[in-house]
Amino acid sequence: MRVTTALLPVASLVTCAALLPAATASAGIRQPRAVSENPVDTTPHVLDGIVTAFALVGRTVVVGGEFSAVREARGGEDLPRANVFAFDLYTGRVLRDFAPDLDGPVAALAAGPGDTVFVGGAFNVPSRALVRLRVSDGAVDDDFSAPVYGGDVTSLVQLGGALYVGGDFSRIGRSPRTALARVDAETGAVDPRFTVTPGDGRRGDPRIYAMAAVRDRLVVDGSFTTLDGLRRPQLGVIDLTTGRVADWHTEAYAPACKPDFPSYVRGLDLSPDGRYFVVVTTGGAARGTSKLCDSAARFETYAKGEAIRPTWVNLTGGDSLYAVAVTGSAVYVGGHQRWLDNPRGADTAGRGAVHRPGIGAIDPVRGRALRWNPTRERGIGVKAFLTVKTGLLVGSDTTELGHEYHARVGMFPAT
Repeated sequence: MRVTTALLPVASLVTCAALLPAATASAGIRQPRAVSENPVDTTPHVLDGIVTAFALVGRTVVVGGEFSAVREARGGEDLPRANVFAFDLYTGRVLRDFAPDLDGPVAALAAGPGDTVFVGGAFNVPSRALVRLRVSDGAVDDDFSAPVYGGDVTSLVQLGGALYVGGDFSRIGRSPRTALARVDAETGAVDPRFTVTPGDGRRGDPRIYAMAAVRDRLVVDGSFTTLDGLRRPQLGVIDLTTGRVADWHTEAYAPACKPDFPSYVRGLDLSPDGRYFVVVTTGGAARGTSKLCDSAARFETYAKGEAIRPTWVNLTGGDSLYAVAVTGSAVYVGGHQRWLDNPRGADTAGRGAVHRPGIGAIDPVRGRALRWNPTRERGIGVKAFLTVKTGLLVGSDTTELGHEYHARVGMFPAT
């Protein structure tokens, strides 16, 4: 397999919010070309905190994170919202009847059956860490019950009639599950046939950061060294036809980055056809290393063997990437990076680096930065992307996107 090394790498911003995972869903929407650099004018503003997750239910965008108030783009009153709200994709109007009272941050969202949305995070009310809500009125859907214990939910993927749940928990309902489980999307019942277990967390309990699924594969990354006892440092692929760990093993994320980052994988997304996926990382690597700290890297989903290497790597030169979205025409990456194409940088712009503050796009074949460069205020960084037919949604902690005011939520329209 060809490996592009021309884009190999320091210090990353470290805050509590920076350690929140970027939400990831099943393989997204194919787009024939890069989106516009000019954001739409209709997305509402989140007035404080950070946005970490999106889900699309019909024409409604559900937004999750850690915040307390929102306002429509056209102005008007400040609307109190406890860590989750919803707006119309086409008009930007905030849904007045969708105002659940969650007592903790939301880290993950996934569209549910009918007019519902799955919500995962670090809340206790209205259900421990995982709940299904009706989008029409924000009420709890009591037909679904899967309370999570011993930790929180950090990632959700809905595929067919199943909901994959990732986090750092030890039990769902009465069923022991470590960090990863599959539940019935209708009822919440834990599937006894799916028991893949992450193990040997890197300096702590095992934790799933991000997941993505397509057809017969589930890709997971996080703080673990093994899956079902098989060595899989921070990244693994699960064969959903058998429910077992696939014959897919890479040591790419085995080397340590800086001591502050014992586990440094973060965002993950599959291509729309599922043939490949891209992982983004934090870590703070130094110049001249082949480590995948502060990088985006492409891997082939259906590769096999014990020594799988990335097809290409693109390094920022010392700044974290937290979120990624793959559309077939572009790989969008977000964090608090200053540059891409920067293997020779060490908290500096090395020879050949291109300026891509806070957001950028990479050619999915060549692994080099595209010319797309709308820019954004960097802050902690982009923590959520969602590709939709009409464009690319972006969630973060800052208020400037594409040289315009778009507080914590924005969308670049399809061209």
